[in-house]
Amino acid sequence: MAKEKETENKKEIKKNVSKEVKKDKMKNVHEVVIKIDGEIWSKALDSSFKKKQKTAKVDGFRKGKVPRDIYEKHFGKESLFIDAADSVLQDAYMKAMEESKLVPVVQPAVDLKSLSEDGVEFTFKIITKPEIKVKKYKGLNIKPEKVEVSEEEINHELGHLLEKYTELVTKEEGTVEEGNTAVIDFEGFKDGVAFDGGKGENYSLEIGSHTFIPGFEEQVVGMKAGEEKDIEVTFPEDYGAKDLAGSKVIFKVKVHEIKEKQNRDLDEDFFEDLGMEGVNSEETLKEEIKKSILAQKEMDVENKYIDAILEGVSNNVEVDIPEEMVEEEVNRLMKRFEQQMKMQGISLDLYYQFTQSSEGDLRNQLEKEAYSNVLYRLMLEEIMNLEKIEVSLEEAEKEAEELANKYQMQKDEFLQQFGGIDMVQYDLEMRKTIELLKEVNK
Repeated sequence: MAKEKETENKKEIKKNVSKEVKKDKMKNVHEVVIKIDGEIWSKALDSSFKKKQKTAKVDGFRKGKVPRDIYEKHFGKESLFIDAADSVLQDAYMKAMEESKLVPVVQPAVDLKSLSEDGVEFTFKIITKPEIKVKKYKGLNIKPEKVEVSEEEINHELGHLLEKYTELVTKEEGTVEEGNTAVIDFEGFKDGVAFDGGKGENYSLEIGSHTFIPGFEEQVVGMKAGEEKDIEVTFPEDYGAKDLAGSKVIFKVKVHEIKEKQNRDLDEDFFEDLGMEGVNSEETLKEEIKKSILAQKEMDVENKYIDAILEGVSNNVEVDIPEEMVEEEVNRLMKRFEQQMKMQGISLDLYYQFTQSSEGDLRNQLEKEAYSNVLYRLMLEEIMNLEKIEVSLEEAEKEAEELANKYQMQKDEFLQQFGGIDMVQYDLEMRKTIELLKEVNK
């Protein structure tokens, strides 16, 4: 019964909707005008009235009981139009897509063209894929860089690894030095009064980390364990707390313990702590480090190589990219950036404060990348069509299975997050196109 009603509604929409298609100066920018009138519009107005009636207040009538004619005299028929238009917007959009046969590449914009008791007209601005001409994409003679790993790079990374596993041991004698960690109590006073956030106990402060106010750590240098000292510093003028910005304060500091870094030897204990399979000597460790550096370098070089090819091909392309496509890509990059910040525990508002920037600054910063992303995507799709590169459903299903296993997910869960099997197919086709470009441009 519900299905029959839905079919009747669709027929009614088709009967009561008129369509007009206009083209902008750019061939891929279209205006589709949809008019909704007749019985569908009458029903939309009825629904709008029932919604308004629930909260309408008119003297002499109980709430929710105001008759239609009294409501319209009191508030005007026009008060029903906007809600009614909202209720038929989705149907109008679907009809615009169905009858125009257009495939939008960005979310269509919609304007209200006319609105009256007799009906509503929407103008949908639909942007389809722009025409693109790739004049040359072969024989560009672009080669990848050669990858080598020097002994100096291996030793440098080995030093980082040893530093990472360095142990802190208590310094029995002497004073605080640069690189030491001082375990301190501190409390800050401004004009003799303790201020909020200026107190800490048994705080481990690495001297030279510059995590405290400028001048603080330098004055801890030379103190002994058990020593107390008043340290005078001045907060920076741009300090976050306005009541402290630019102010001179005194910190009462006591050093409880001094710790210093103890270098590790390449011995059995170190390799056991390292926990790397097959690594039990300096030689095997260096070989593992070399493999790691080489893999990272090869990945970096590969990415630079692909970027160079894409840039080279893009110099031989003719296309007019609508700003809406770039804007949508900027929005996607903004969301990705926000997620990256969240993973670091930083909100966008906090990022703007730290960098003394704004959302507009960030959007402008991402615009060039967004334009390149759109250009490269259109370019690769055109080359893919020219070269008739296709990926079968079977190939895509196999790829989805492998990726789901790689990320330790169920296949259905992976596809839901990736965007479906069509997206896997598309991704594989793009990758095959890039591989072809690498082959024909060496």
